Amino acid sequence: MLDVKDQEQPRPLGMTLLTGLYLFLLIVSLSTYGNPFPFMGKVHTGLSARFLVFCDSLICLYLFLGIMKRQYLTWFLAIGYNLFEVVNTIVNLNFIKLSELEQALCTPISSEGLQTNNIMASLAILLLTQYIYRSKPYFTNRQLYLF
Repeated sequence: MLDVKDQEQPRPLGMTLLTGLYLFLLIVSLSTYGNPFPFMGKVHTGLSARFLVFCDSLICLYLFLGIMKRQYLTWFLAIGYNLFEVVNTIVNLNFIKLSELEQALCTPISSEGLQTNNIMASLAILLLTQYIYRSKPYFTNRQLYLF
C-alpha cells in the first residue's frame, strides 16, 4: 500500500528556494524591530512601528510555513502580500519626503539611490510574484490550517 507522501509530487528546487527566501524575509523583518517603519506614506516610530514590524513578521512566518507545507491558501496570501508590498513602496516613494526619512533615520540619504533601490526591489517582487503565480500546481495541501 502506498503512503500518502509517495503520492505527492516531489518538491521542485524553485519551491525550496522560495521557502528559503521567505525565511530570509522573516529574519530581515524581525531584525527591523524597534527601527522606524515606512508604511502607507508615513514613517512610523515607537510603538506603532513595533506593532507593524510584529504584524509583518507574523505574515512572513505564515508565508514561510505555508510554502514549506505547500498550502494552497498560502499561494493566494503570497501573491496578495507581494502586490501589497509593491503598492506600499510606490505610496511611500510618492508621499514620504526625503527630509522626513532622513530625520527618522538620523542619517543623510541619496534621493536617486533611494528611488533606484525601491524600484529595483519592486521589480524583483513582481518577478517573484510571477513565479509564485506559475507555481500554483505545486501548492497541493488543501487544508485550511497549517497545523
